[in-house]
Amino acid sequence: MAIVLGAFGAHGLEKVLDAKSVDTFEVGVRYQMYHALFLLFLGSWDGLLQTQKRIVFLAVVLGVLLFSFSIYLLAINSLAAFDFKQIAFITPIGGTFLIIGWFLFGYYILIKKRYK
Repeated sequence: MAIVLGAFGAHGLEKVLDAKSVDTFEVGVRYQMYHALFLLFLGSWDGLLQTQKRIVFLAVVLGVLLFSFSIYLLAINSLAAFDFKQIAFITPIGGTFLIIGWFLFGYYILIKKRYK
């Protein structure tokens, strides 16, 4: 999905949005792709318990949905009838969930090593 949105942003939006808005859209794509790769790694790695993986997975997915998708909406704000700046508070909430996901991932690794 990030690849499709990235191509759409680079080729479809550059003609209808200013450069700053396209750059903003690309930030959302970049974070979505980073976290998609992280989730692929998480799902294939046997280093955590399933419950720990599930918690990290949920935090990251929720973070991507809130962070990246709110950025997409904010970037295309000039094309929409609705003012997406009214929901801009969602972006830092999504970022917080991403941070929580990474923090928990690191924490679970550290406590695993400590109790081996």
